[in-house]
Amino acid sequence: MTTSTAFRNLLPTACLVLFCGGTCRFSMRDVSIPPEVKTVKVSYIENRARYINPLLSPRLSEKLRQKIVNQTRLSQTNGEAHYEISGTISDYSVSTSGIADRQSSMNNLNVSVNIVFKNRLDEKKNFETSITRNFPFSSGMSLQQAEAQLNEQMVNNLADEIFNRIFSNW
Repeated sequence: MTTSTAFRNLLPTACLVLFCGGTCRFSMRDVSIPPEVKTVKVSYIENRARYINPLLSPRLSEKLRQKIVNQTRLSQTNGEAHYEISGTISDYSVSTSGIADRQSSMNNLNVSVNIVFKNRLDEKKNFETSITRNFPFSSGMSLQQAEAQLNEQMVNNLADEIFNRIFSNW
């Protein structure tokens, strides 16, 4: 290998180091669950928003259950559990996010979920949090069309966010 070839191979790495310097940091911690925690109960996430998407609550509840069972060592139970998770969808609304030629060009489907986490083994770790996400869609679409297109993305993103807030030490 010649010196110029070696230089070309190292150039992208050198640029990355120069541009990132000491400010680029990436670290990811694993799911953080004490060894004594064995069970989890995920209650149905109720929909208390003014407008109700009838698919969102059952799909979000089930997706969160699946994610916890598949990505942790916890066992799902319907009785008393070491971790108890409940929540409500508090907002499900549409807002305009972009205007072109004095008309709406983009809308947002806004979803807020209030989550209550109870750690029955360490009450100091209990918390409540609100998660809000906006899902953009073209203003040329009806709400029903946007929901059909965005339902899976909404469920996946919200379940991921809830999971990360509960189980990750970021």
